[in-house]
Amino acid sequence: MVRPEARLLRPVPGAPRLTAASCEPVREIQVVDEEGEHRRIQLPAERALTVFVDQRELVTLMTLGAAPELLVLGYLYNQRLIDGAAQLESITVDWQLGAAAVITRSPLHELKHGSARRLATTGCGLGSVFGDLMAQIDTIRLPGIGVARIRQTTLQRLLETMRRSRNIHGSAGSVHSCALFRGADMLLSVEDVGRHNAIDTITGWMVMHGVAGADKILFTTARLTSEMVMKAAQSGIPIAVSRNGVSTMAYDLATRLGMTLFGRAANRRFLCYVGAERFDVEPAME
Repeated sequence: MVRPEARLLRPVPGAPRLTAASCEPVREIQVVDEEGEHRRIQLPAERALTVFVDQRELVTLMTLGAAPELLVLGYLYNQRLIDGAAQLESITVDWQLGAAAVITRSPLHELKHGSARRLATTGCGLGSVFGDLMAQIDTIRLPGIGVARIRQTTLQRLLETMRRSRNIHGSAGSVHSCALFRGADMLLSVEDVGRHNAIDTITGWMVMHGVAGADKILFTTARLTSEMVMKAAQSGIPIAVSRNGVSTMAYDLATRLGMTLFGRAANRRFLCYVGAERFDVEPAME
């Protein structure tokens, strides 16, 4: 879901041509409950999307297909296969074939050396598929604590916005959500069967429109792992909020990067795991 303000943004110069092959995110089925009653419920409509780069099979992503072109773009960026949208000529998604065809303006260097075909299963990341992303950690520069901060009332308004959001999880469950905020204003929210798909789609939208992360906040319903933290940092986002918990590797990585992580965040309760120097404590909202 893209908010009206965010819809006004234009793609960056040289941005690739994208199809608009979004899919229905849920499917209705019949079940039998504990009392033997037949009733209809909705399930997340998981699909396989195989990505081809210049006719070479790269990876199969399991997704709801809400914004598959942005998912592919964000995936390529977060795997450090591209530095920006202008490196691609087009992304074409065909659901009859279950394929996304990516055409580049020049061959991607990392793919010249060969890579195995990979399957990104539901809920899982691929780790450092094309080399150790941790080797690039010292190249990431996030804004200082005097520039990027969050107030307690802002955090509480953000959480209230997510609580009130009408979403797939409310009707079908079994999905993860990520949302991009500027202050307490939500710009974009994405739900998918895997947390990495959701953040990759947000990354794709940012790359496509040249949106900087310095003044943004990432919200996710999923736990914050080291890879989730790394993906947020690669987009320049200094603050991440999770309804779930934080892993030790995410904590250590965020400490090294100078990020702020909030976890167990729901209603008016939360924990600031690291980066409290960016957090301005205020009286709770009435």
